[in-house]
Parts: sequence; structure tokens; C-alpha cells
Amino acid sequence: MCLILFAYQVHPVYKLIVAANRDEFYQRPTLPAQYWEDQPEILAGRDLEKMGTWMGVTKTGRFAALTNYRNPKEITDGKRSRGELVANALAFEGHVSDYMQTLVENKHQYPGYNILSGDINELFYYSNVGGELRKLEPGIYGVSNHFLDTDWPKVNKGKEGLAEIVLGDEERLGSGLVEKLLVLLQNAEPAPDEFLPHTGVSLEMERMLSPLFIRSEQYGTRSSTVMFMSDDEIQYVERVFSRNGVKDGEFRIKM
Repeated sequence: MCLILFAYQVHPVYKLIVAANRDEFYQRPTLPAQYWEDQPEILAGRDLEKMGTWMGVTKTGRFAALTNYRNPKEITDGKRSRGELVANALAFEGHVSDYMQTLVENKHQYPGYNILSGDINELFYYSNVGGELRKLEPGIYGVSNHFLDTDWPKVNKGKEGLAEIVLGDEERLGSGLVEKLLVLLQNAEPAPDEFLPHTGVSLEMERMLSPLFIRSEQYGTRSSTVMFMSDDEIQYVERVFSRNGVKDGEFRIKM
């Protein structure tokens, strides 16, 4: 998952609204969002290479999502798969803060990451690179492949778009929010060179990775996910894509 935009306790009905893109190599085998056969309380996509996930929710309202921290010089040999962090967060039976504390204690076991986990009442953020475990206040946030709310073009554009959509929902019924958020997530306009971050990859790669929605032959946005969570309902919509951003299916689930 390379971009997570979310509005936490901002909308009067939907206390958690998430709009996220997962970017990955097209050749990596993946299952779309569904209830897991081995853990039927979990609704999520699944990475079939490591059997973890990048984002999901449970029937009881536990949410978790993750992005990688981009550092091409990082040595990852011998480290565990980051996808298990989200799966474990969703399966954890205790309080979410206790789970997040275990991540702090074991931060060196995984390559660099950002993780969100919680529900409509408490939401936590942690990066094993930044090192600070935060309980989030109400607000509109964005995280890509650096830290939470880093001043990257795609994060700023995403947060501005999310705020306009969520705060402009005057009827307070969520009408049309899903489609508006999916349109936002499919914005493929690259950032101007002068605003590109410098993360240790080539300029050409920075350009390719700069839009909210990434298209290329080998790597790109594999799925766009929108989730709404209120006191008594969860809506989960996932749109999946194949090479060069061609739509390949859509899944809509309510619980």
C-alpha cells in the first residue's frame, strides 16, 4: 500500500473514512478483498507470496493498513514480511494499543514501514523508522512511503481532495462519496520535477511514483480501496487494476 488518505472523526456519520491505493509489481500474486477462509472475521485482500495483507477490517470494526517506507539502501535480507503486521493487527484479540506496543518492541524485525490500526474510537499510528507511537486526534491525514503527513505532492493533493469531498458532504448521508473518492484515487497526474521528493531512486522513478495513481508496464496501482465506518455499518469497496491501470474488477461489501 503506497498511499493511505483518511478522515478520522471528521464526518458526522462516518467516523472513519479511508481512501487508499496499493502499489505493487503486477506479477506478484494477489487475492482481491474477501473474507479469509482461515480467519473468517477478517475482510481484506491477500498477498499470496507471503500470505499477509496491506489493508483490512474485521467484522467487529478493527481496521489496519500499512505502507512501506521507501529506502532503496535498506538491507532487508533476514527480515520478516511487513504484510503480516496488518494480518496480526486484525487477528489480535487484545486492545489495539497493546498490539501496537509489541511493534515498538520488535521494530528491528521488519523493513521500514508505517502502520495504522484501531477503530472509530481509537486510532494509532506507528513507524519503525520514525519510532514514535501516536494516538491520533480527529483530523484529515495522509501517509505514503515516508512518515505521516510528510510534505509530498501526492500526500498533499490527496489530503486536499479528501477534505473537499468529506467536508462538502452537506447532506451528511455519504451520497456519492464512494465514487468521488475513487475518482480522487485515480488521479494519475505526475508532480512537477521541482516538487518531487528525493528518496534515493532515480529522477525517472521519482516521476513515475509521484502521482496518486501509478501506471507502468511492470509496477503500478493494483487496487484502490474506499472504506466507510460508522457506529453500526462498515462499507468496503475495492477496485482492482491490471497492467497500465486497466480496471479489472470491483468488489463492494457491507457489514
